[in-house]
Amino acid sequence: MSIPQLQIQTTPGILSLQTTKPIQEIEQPKATLNQQQPAAILEISTTRSQLSVDTTEARAEIDLKSVFRRSEEYVQLGRQGAMEGIGRRAQEGQEMLRIENGGNIFAELSKRNGTPPPAQLGIRFIGNKSGIQMSIQPGTTDIRFTPQKAINDVQINKPFHQYTPGKVTGVMEQYPSIQIDVKW
Repeated sequence: MSIPQLQIQTTPGILSLQTTKPIQEIEQPKATLNQQQPAAILEISTTRSQLSVDTTEARAEIDLKSVFRRSEEYVQLGRQGAMEGIGRRAQEGQEMLRIENGGNIFAELSKRNGTPPPAQLGIRFIGNKSGIQMSIQPGTTDIRFTPQKAINDVQINKPFHQYTPGKVTGVMEQYPSIQIDVKW
């Protein structure tokens, strides 16, 4: 008797994969930077110095006197001369009253008044610096400095990102199969 036989034949399946690579693009634009440094504020204020020079006495020493001062001196000299004249005349009057004491008083008075004493010759140096009076009031300088803050404006730009995903595609190149035969 014969036993039936089974014959099994298989064909494996062949799967092939096709891939498309992903594409990723990233670009980072530079930040936009705006920097400024305003100039500092500088304020300078000054007051002038003041120099005062008084040469009135120095000018008077070299006989360059003002009209008012010269008039005042002449008034003083006139008053002094008048007083001296009055005193001299009073003294001469007293001497004439004593004529009884003897002597020739009138001749002596004529001789004394007729020949004045010789003028004094005096040499003097003029232009003494001590007659100049000077005063100075110093000026002032006020400096104010105000620094300004820097302007720093930064604008961050977003990155540019583009992504194309990849693909994986499966293709059956050979389908699997099973064949079974029965033999007698």
